[in-house]
Amino acid sequence: MPASDAAPARGDVVVLPFPYSDRLAEKRRPALVVSAPSLCDRYGLVWVAMITSAANPRWPCDVPVRDLTAAGLPVASVVRPAKIACIEQARIIRRSGRLIDGDMRKADQALKAFLGV
Repeated sequence: MPASDAAPARGDVVVLPFPYSDRLAEKRRPALVVSAPSLCDRYGLVWVAMITSAANPRWPCDVPVRDLTAAGLPVASVVRPAKIACIEQARIIRRSGRLIDGDMRKADQALKAFLGV
């Protein structure tokens, strides 16, 4: 997704090189856009939450993705709101889909709890 494209919207599922939290490396994976387009419009930045396979060990904050087709995900997956990253829009490779409203509400609740808002 080149920087000239429209800013990704909250709830979009995008594919990008997501940074590891414990080492200087990254892995191409899906992520949930959790910031408003205004952050991207103003600074060229996007906040994303990790999406990982549901087969991985579960974290209490994980939000299951109920509609894989709408999200554009090939396997059972969860949003992991404890792992967020700030990336440049130009790092987004593509948009794969969108989270359904109920799943987005649950992800928002988990994020708000971590942010204390």
